[in-house]
Amino acid sequence: MSSPATFCAIDFGTSNSAIAIPRADGPGMRLVELEPGHQTMPTAVFYFVEGRHDADGPPRAFGRAAVAAYVEGAEGRLMRSMKSILGSGLIDQTTDVGGGRGVKYADILAGYLKRLRNSALAAGAAAPLNHLVLGRPVFFVDGEPARDAAAQASLEAAAHAVGFNDVHFQFEPIAAAFDYESQISDERIVLVADIGGGTSDFSIVRVGPERMRRLDRRDDILANHGVHIAGTDFDRHIELASILRELGYRSHGPERAGSPAREVPSGVYFDLATWHLINTVYSPGRVSELRAMKSFYGNPVHHQRLMTVIEDHLGHELAARAEGAKIAVSGGGDTEIDLSLVERGLSVPLSEQVAVESLDADINRIVQAGHETVAQAGLKPEQIDALYFTGGSTGLRLLADRISAGFPAAAAVRGDRFASVATGLGLHAARLFTR
Repeated sequence: MSSPATFCAIDFGTSNSAIAIPRADGPGMRLVELEPGHQTMPTAVFYFVEGRHDADGPPRAFGRAAVAAYVEGAEGRLMRSMKSILGSGLIDQTTDVGGGRGVKYADILAGYLKRLRNSALAAGAAAPLNHLVLGRPVFFVDGEPARDAAAQASLEAAAHAVGFNDVHFQFEPIAAAFDYESQISDERIVLVADIGGGTSDFSIVRVGPERMRRLDRRDDILANHGVHIAGTDFDRHIELASILRELGYRSHGPERAGSPAREVPSGVYFDLATWHLINTVYSPGRVSELRAMKSFYGNPVHHQRLMTVIEDHLGHELAARAEGAKIAVSGGGDTEIDLSLVERGLSVPLSEQVAVESLDADINRIVQAGHETVAQAGLKPEQIDALYFTGGSTGLRLLADRISAGFPAAAAVRGDRFASVATGLGLHAARLFTR
């Protein structure tokens, strides 16, 4: 058992993160204000190339400051979607962060957790802040138990590295169920849909005011299931379907005598549309290879635009614009994506229909995962009392509507898309560490 002041709960998300600590003025937990007016912050780190160097390396910006530094054109490396490297071989590799400096991905992960821990201490959590509940998706890696276990071990090692010596994990959708449970007055069976930046997780949980007093809730978890598809995958598909078409994706080369025109190689476009792979296209060898492929393009303008993006290191900005376009059409309607940073006057429209078509296969897989979860619990759709939506990607109207359509008798309830998991993890931490 720990002192109530020495524990916390962290929701380390693909897109946004939050941390909960005990209240100083009484029982319960509260979310730390990580940035002025915000209890969550983007899971983002910016490494500046120029600036004062100290024992911890170059100056760093976190959260909104990291994104702002990049948008404002500061020289350096923006790191986002760091959670997606868990379970991959990248976790033990070193990546270039500019200025000839390399940093291990594992250390970047630990540095971000350290920032969250320091914010909690500054907000009133008493040292030593060494007991932690960490959220985790149902599956870091689909269908590969060994890699999934390795992903959790890497995240636990990062937490240990920054001072948390007692680390417990809780499934993120289960934490969301705890948050929902605190709001109801009768017993229900709820399907929690936690759809964030990296994973779409579903859980069937029996909740109610009498059950919330119990620490061990394993028999209330009727099933959980998930797929490694979510918001960053949506962004990638939208970027490929709109922005990267203007750079030659799915275009063809010149016709040659006796043979039909061939589609240009697509590997570079998939890398440009994947946050943690964007930097790989900037290596000198890769740039030389791509520059030499000019003759592969039937339209030389496409190749010229591609090389502008690569030589000016615009990949992360294009990915951010794809994300912004997704948000713009998420509630219905159309938008225009400004690409003048690539070529003066260049823009590309994105309609809701194109977005729907590009996301349809992924949305179908997510919806199917929800129904598989219900089947694993031995239930039928009409036995689900409520759908509880949490996670940033549930703001996509098409996705929420498609899930809801399969459970017409269930009440659709929307939690705080970015904070409900952290709130639930805090509730679990309080029960765990103050018993």
